[in-house]
Amino acid sequence: MQQMFIIGYGQERKGEVTGMNNDIKTIGVLTSGGDAPGMNAAIRAVVRAAITRGYKVKGVRHGYNGLLTNDIIDMNVRSVSEIIHRGGTILYTARCLEFKTLEGQQRAAQACRDAGIDALVVIGGDGSFRGCKDMAAQGIPCIGIPGTIDNDIACSDYTIGYDTAMNTAVEMIDKLRDTTQSHDRCSVVEVMGRNAGYIALNTGIACGALVTLIPEVPYDLERDVISRMKATQKTGKRHFIIIVAEGVGRAHDIANEIQSRTGIDSRATVLGHVQRGGSPSLRDRVTASRMGYHAVELLSKGIYNRVVATKAESIVDYDIAVALSMYKTIDTSLLDIAGAISRSCLLYTSDAADE
Repeated sequence: MQQMFIIGYGQERKGEVTGMNNDIKTIGVLTSGGDAPGMNAAIRAVVRAAITRGYKVKGVRHGYNGLLTNDIIDMNVRSVSEIIHRGGTILYTARCLEFKTLEGQQRAAQACRDAGIDALVVIGGDGSFRGCKDMAAQGIPCIGIPGTIDNDIACSDYTIGYDTAMNTAVEMIDKLRDTTQSHDRCSVVEVMGRNAGYIALNTGIACGALVTLIPEVPYDLERDVISRMKATQKTGKRHFIIIVAEGVGRAHDIANEIQSRTGIDSRATVLGHVQRGGSPSLRDRVTASRMGYHAVELLSKGIYNRVVATKAESIVDYDIAVALSMYKTIDTSLLDIAGAISRSCLLYTSDAADE
C-alpha cells in the first residue's frame, strides 16, 4: 500500500491511497440553502468525475429534507446533460427544520445507509456545512462545496454564484439608470446581502453609484448620503444611484427619507431574487466544475469531512470544523476606492469656487 502526503493550503494531510477508495462505492450529491447560479455545473462535475472513477452516484432532491423523505434518485452521465448553462439547481433545494435536531440527523444518516450512499457531497453555504459536520458526526463522510451568491463563506475567497449575481445586478441597475436620468430622480437600489456587503460594494463601483451602504460599515444618512448628493448637485448632476445591501435597511425607507430631506424625487427598487437566477457566468461554470472535481478527488483519496475552497485562484480544502470557525472581513480598500471616485464631485466644486 503506497503512503502519500497530500498537501493543502497551509496544512499537511496524511492518508493511504490505493487508487479508488474501497470504502466508498456510492456518492450522494445534494444542494442546500439558497440556490445559486453554477450549482448545476457543480452537480455535473461531481456526477461525471465520480462515474469516471468508477463510483455510483445518487442525487438527493430538496436538500437534507430529501434524506428524510427518501427523495433520492440514481444519476448517470445523461442525468447531467445540458445543465451546465442552467441557473437554479436540478436537484432542488429546501430548508429543513427537522434536520437541525439530533433525531433528524440520525434519521438522515440512516437514510443514507438504507440508500447505499457511502459519502455525501453538499453544495451550499454555512448552514449546509453545519449539516455536513452533523452528518459526519453520524458517521457519513462529507465534502462541502461553497455555493452562495453572497460570497460570505469565510474559508473561501470565492463562492459559486457570486459573479453571476453581480453581473445580473449591474445589468438591472444599468437599465434603471436610463429612467432615473430621464426623470432627474434618485434611485435607491437594494441588492441581496443580509449580513455581507460584497454584492453591494462591487456593483456600486461597477455602476458608478454615488453612495454604497453595506452592513459591515455604520453610516449616517445626513453625512454620508444627503451631503454628498447636495455637493454633487452643485456640479450640475441631477440624478443619483444609491446602492444598499439588504442588511442595511429597507430601500423604501431610505428613499422616503432622502426625498423628505432633499425634495428630490426618490424611488426604491428591490432587485430581490432575480439575482439568484439566470445562466451562470463563465467564472461560475469553471469554478463550480473545478470544485466538483476536487470534491470527488478528495473522496477517492480517503479524505473526508472537508470544505472545498478557493485561495489565490487555487482550489484548496479545509477541515469542516476549521472552515466553520473562520471569519471573513470585507476588503475596505474597495470602500476607499468607491468613496474616492464619488468624492471627486467635492473637488470639482472646490475648484469651481476658486475660479
